[in-house]
Amino acid sequence: MAPARRLTLSFDNGPAPGTTPWVLRQLAARDLPATFFPVGTQLLEPRGRETLEQVAAAGHRIGNHSTTHTTPLGDDPGPDAVRREIADMQDLLGDLAGPEKLFRPFGGGGVLGPHLFSRDALAHLTAQQYTVVLWNSVPRDWEDPAGWPARALADIAAQPWTVLVLHDIVPRAMEHLPAFLDEVAARGVEVVADFPDACVPVRRGVVQGDLAPLTSP
Repeated sequence: MAPARRLTLSFDNGPAPGTTPWVLRQLAARDLPATFFPVGTQLLEPRGRETLEQVAAAGHRIGNHSTTHTTPLGDDPGPDAVRREIADMQDLLGDLAGPEKLFRPFGGGGVLGPHLFSRDALAHLTAQQYTVVLWNSVPRDWEDPAGWPARALADIAAQPWTVLVLHDIVPRAMEHLPAFLDEVAARGVEVVADFPDACVPVRRGVVQGDLAPLTSP
């Protein structure tokens, strides 16, 4: 018998007080784990941190997705970029971050390439023993709120372990989450909390793969 397909659920760019709690209810109803990668500016919004505390209380992992989510680190020439986008965000997360420090770079639409990291950013992430989490499925739910499930299911069918990026700040897209999760279950896909090595170029500060294609010169 062929091994079951695996799926890791992740939600970026939140939290959103009007949408994230609803997403949490859908996950809880199916006893599914996920990782949330919030943006610092969202935590400064009214009820932002309170909403993220709900994520933590539900047992989901929380990672660092930068403070402003504006310029990819590899394209940011500012000498303070690492402090401003990584360190300051980690301070904002505080104990909500959990024992394993997770960082997901801003990809500009889910694109992988040398814009993701600067040399200084990677030096900081390794020295501070971060786990860097990438992805292999970005069905662009923010552009096509109704059509993303079909693309996500196609990605799941095409690879043994899918790390899916969704956005818990897009209410119309998240309306389709319950049906998607039910279809995942119907297909026998195993939803897991961990990340495959192929999507983790740095794990707890240890470089696991070739970072050159992801780092600006």
